[in-house]
Amino acid sequence: MEFFSAWIVSPFTLPLLWLIWGTQAQQAFRSEPRNLTVRMGATAVLRCEVLRPSGTVQWVKDGLLLGPQRSLPGFPRYSMIGNPKRGQYHLQIEKAHLEDDEPYTCQVGQSESSQAIISSTAWVNVLIPPSEPYFEVDMETPWVAGKKYAVTCIAPDAKPVAEITLYKDGVELTGAESSTMSGSKDKLLNTHAEVTVTALSSDNGRQLACHAMNPALFRPAETTMTMSVYFPPQPPVIVGLEREEVKAGRTLVLECVSHGGNPLASLQWTKNGKVLSMTWEADVVAQRSRSVLNLKITPADNQAVVCCESVNLVSLSPLSASRKITVLFEPAEVTLLGSFTAVEGQDLSLSCYATSSNPPVQIRWWLGYKELNSTVATMGEGDNGGMTTMSNMTHMVSRNEDGLKLTCEAFNKGTHFSKTQITTLDVYYPPQKVWLDTPPQDVPLRSGTTVRLICFSTGGNPTGTLTWFKNRKAVTDAPKQTSFDRGVARELVLVLTASDNMATYRCDAANKAKKTISAHTKLMVHFTAVSMNISTKQEKLRRGQMLTLECQAGSSNPKANISWSLGGLRFQGVEQPPRSAQFGGVSLHSSLSLNLSSQYHNQRVICQAYSPVLAEGANTFFKLNVLYPPEFSPEQPAQVQVVEDDMAAIPLLVSANPEEVSCIWLHHREKLVKDENSLEIKNVTRKDAGVYKVNCTNDEGVNQISIMLDVQHAPSVEAEKDPVVVNLGETADLICVADANPIISDMFTWKWLGEGEVELGQETQEDESGLLTIHNVTRAHAGFYQCTASNGIASPATVNVQLVVQFEPALQKGSQWRKVASRGDGTSTAEVVCRAEGIPRVDFSWERNGVRMDFANPRYEERTVREGSFHTSTVRVVNVSAALDYAIFSCTARNSLGEDTLDIQLVSTNRPDPPSLFRQVGVSHDSVTLDWIPGFNGGLWQRFRVRYRWDKSAGFLYMDVFPPRATTFTVTGLQPVTTYNFSVNALNVMGESDYADNNAVLTITTKERPDLGEVPTDDDSVSQSASGLPAYLIVVFTVTFGVLLVFNSLGCFFGLRWKTRRGQTGERAGSVLDGTKSEKGGSSQSTVSNSNKYESRDKINATAQRTLLIDSGSETDSNVYESYAAESSHHYYPTGDYNPPLSPLPEETRRLGVTHLPVDSHSHLYEDVRDGGLYQDILASPLPSSSSLFDHRLHRLPHQKNEWRLPAYPQAAERVRDVRQPRRESDLPFELRGELV
Repeated sequence: MEFFSAWIVSPFTLPLLWLIWGTQAQQAFRSEPRNLTVRMGATAVLRCEVLRPSGTVQWVKDGLLLGPQRSLPGFPRYSMIGNPKRGQYHLQIEKAHLEDDEPYTCQVGQSESSQAIISSTAWVNVLIPPSEPYFEVDMETPWVAGKKYAVTCIAPDAKPVAEITLYKDGVELTGAESSTMSGSKDKLLNTHAEVTVTALSSDNGRQLACHAMNPALFRPAETTMTMSVYFPPQPPVIVGLEREEVKAGRTLVLECVSHGGNPLASLQWTKNGKVLSMTWEADVVAQRSRSVLNLKITPADNQAVVCCESVNLVSLSPLSASRKITVLFEPAEVTLLGSFTAVEGQDLSLSCYATSSNPPVQIRWWLGYKELNSTVATMGEGDNGGMTTMSNMTHMVSRNEDGLKLTCEAFNKGTHFSKTQITTLDVYYPPQKVWLDTPPQDVPLRSGTTVRLICFSTGGNPTGTLTWFKNRKAVTDAPKQTSFDRGVARELVLVLTASDNMATYRCDAANKAKKTISAHTKLMVHFTAVSMNISTKQEKLRRGQMLTLECQAGSSNPKANISWSLGGLRFQGVEQPPRSAQFGGVSLHSSLSLNLSSQYHNQRVICQAYSPVLAEGANTFFKLNVLYPPEFSPEQPAQVQVVEDDMAAIPLLVSANPEEVSCIWLHHREKLVKDENSLEIKNVTRKDAGVYKVNCTNDEGVNQISIMLDVQHAPSVEAEKDPVVVNLGETADLICVADANPIISDMFTWKWLGEGEVELGQETQEDESGLLTIHNVTRAHAGFYQCTASNGIASPATVNVQLVVQFEPALQKGSQWRKVASRGDGTSTAEVVCRAEGIPRVDFSWERNGVRMDFANPRYEERTVREGSFHTSTVRVVNVSAALDYAIFSCTARNSLGEDTLDIQLVSTNRPDPPSLFRQVGVSHDSVTLDWIPGFNGGLWQRFRVRYRWDKSAGFLYMDVFPPRATTFTVTGLQPVTTYNFSVNALNVMGESDYADNNAVLTITTKERPDLGEVPTDDDSVSQSASGLPAYLIVVFTVTFGVLLVFNSLGCFFGLRWKTRRGQTGERAGSVLDGTKSEKGGSSQSTVSNSNKYESRDKINATAQRTLLIDSGSETDSNVYESYAAESSHHYYPTGDYNPPLSPLPEETRRLGVTHLPVDSHSHLYEDVRDGGLYQDILASPLPSSSSLFDHRLHRLPHQKNEWRLPAYPQAAERVRDVRQPRRESDLPFELRGELV
């Protein structure tokens, strides 16, 4: 501002300025700024010193004024320093940057005494060091020794340009070519230096260094890079195999080492060209690779070549070292060939064979401790480069050499190891003696007796083998022989038979010496017939034929007798003379004749040959195979019973011969199965019952039988007709039919499935049908009935039968159904609902004022909903107009049985209709419970008020019902044994109704108080008190009571006059629509708050007070009730003193713009519970919404039960959809403006 103020001069001061300019000297530079070079980050100072400065001094940066302030706002690093009194205006630049590299001038502005001056231009040259240099070379892939690589180093963003020097392991590289390029910003330059490097194996791990230097640096900027150079390894060396000869079984540990190479060499072992190992270790510190091979030497490794190979990524070919192995090994097996047993005096020829070995083995023979020299050895080529050896030997044996060890020894000179094969020599010679231990030969033995024959033998090698012979035939079933200290024994246990009679038994002793010695004996045996045989010439035996049987009894000793038997019968046959037979006995023959029957089939005819000497006999039998046609058993059942769903098994007890019987089962002339002796039916059903015929046939004939199958099953029941439809008052027959077996009496039962109880009617049964007959059917009989059938098998069966009772339509015609209220201002919608119950289907028709309604008119919509027997028709009137729609809507419901009509009036919203059916629900000693049916609510929310009094009261008491819409209420706080008169009426914002049932009064007497203990009666107490008080006290109490009575009368008189004046004042103040409001009361209150006000001198029942407090939302300490807190006495007004403040007409009257609310001339005074100006205050305040009048969300109290249930579509305030809240007098609802039709 100082600079500009120097140029703003008043015209009156111009002569003075010219005078001053003429007298002062011209300003000039004492020192001007000069070019300046500064490193980045340092502080630069441009000097500017002015002689006689009179103008404003400023610095200019490349044409930009920096400002006259010394701190230079906007340039935090810039400032003017120096002593201004000495004209010093030096420009100081801190922490110099590239952006400061510009031309600068120092300017002094024109003043009143001097012209402006400008210094020479000075350049600030900012030296910028290069950024960190870096290499451009691919070092991710290592170099290969001997190849050339281009290395580039870049020093970016320097000013002036940087100089680059390259070094390899501290030695400067020559021949580098440098170039310059633009940097990332203006004035900055990049330097590129490129050099060619030949990779050497010695370069691996060494560093390349790049140094960048310019004047901005005190020391060069450096970057380094480590070189990685690949080169091949040195040839490998094998360590651990000092000698070529190795014994088999030894484990060689061979080590292969390869030095040098980058990367270090990878090693692998091979044997005869086959890879053994590819595992190695790399020692980076020692720069070598090492692999250890553990080789288990086997004979197969003889003359094998072991090789170690080394290679890396840059090897032209693998480098290798190899060694050949010679393996010394013993023969795998030494085998003795030939027989090692001989009879004394024979020559024994044996061979010993040794498998391949290196070197070949030398074989020697030993018998016991004696070496046998009579041997011949031969050699041959073996496996794995070895030699086999065979040695043959012959020797004559003697008895003394038995049991000596024969040894073959194979000795290997290379391994110094011997391998032997040993066996035992056996020399055979015969036994010396044999003898027998048997029964005497002349004693007879009984057939079947067990006898023991023992043979003994001594001497011989091996021990002799004993063999028993019977009549020169070897006995194979003899037990094994046993040994004892001098020989062997063999026992023959015989169970004597006929063949043993006079048989020769011999025992032979022999061994491998092939010489036998023997001993023998004979036995005498008695035996029964050795064989029995029955034969006949007839091939087939048939029922009724004569059969001849022949019985032949084999040899017996002594002679036997023949007899015949069949079952329990014995027969005597015809016997022939005996004949000589085998085993030294005799044979017999007998014949028998029989007449055949079917009972003889499979019976046995027995022929017995009995020996009296032995007291036993032999027998045989002939089984009779009698052919006969099928015969049924006497035990064959004629009837089979089974339960349904079980498996039915019908047995067939039939016999025949031949047994191949073909039986055909027939049921209802239908062939079921064939060739079955029984019939099984799985999951049998009632259709399977009946007679089953069975025809059985075999080769001998045909037979037939009939069997009855009785299938018993649980009942299945179904309705003969469902639903059963009858008209009201007729007789209904409900029939269910059961399919069951058996059919029993009292099988059917009926049950009502609906709610409540109804008289079922008459239950009867006719065979498989159950009948329920209901006479004079009512609507209560309609519903479902359950028929249950049970015959004791499985679970009962049920079926439901519906009884439909047809009746003519019946419309619901309560008071709440006859009226509908709605505003007629053309903005609201009304629903006229008509509900009927009837069967069959009910159809509706509508008339308005006697004219059939046209629902093509968009203002009228009709909708019918059917729920069971209930049918509901709703007419929706849109934009209700008082002139067009306030009318009588006639609803007619009709079906085939009749019709019913209801007239519904659509009116303006009005005061409610009186309740009806006012009655007592309960009574106690201090409370009475009442209920009623609400009337039409006038189209607005309504509430109820109970009025009551007793014979000694001066006036009525009133209680507002809570919740407001409850239709059951309990009045509490009553006196015991007291008669009360009760009435109830309804109220809404338009007014109140008459009392229920045409102003009827319900008279109720409370009960006595329950006894809580024995309490003296009042008469006794008074008499006792009177008798107990002195006479002077009685006089004092009488005078005091009289004085109080006088004061009480005066108080009542003045209080009555005060109340009368107050009521007249309130009536006058509330008669005008826009009347003034009370200063104390503030703004006029809503209908609900006014309806809950009571005069301070009137009695309020305690329960009623609580009800009003809850209804109005007031607190208990509200000023509405504050006057009752301290009053202990009650005030009443006689009924004759009531002056109702309500208007005398039922409709509104309009006079001079002042609107008066409708008043019922027969209504009662409500001074006890509200102010006289209740309805007048409504006109001076906005009409509250229905939700603000009463809180319908409050739950009903437990003692306020509503036993009455409204229909599903009540003609009440719920059908008035649109109830608006006026905000000013002109917005009053239509019903409050008096436009009634």
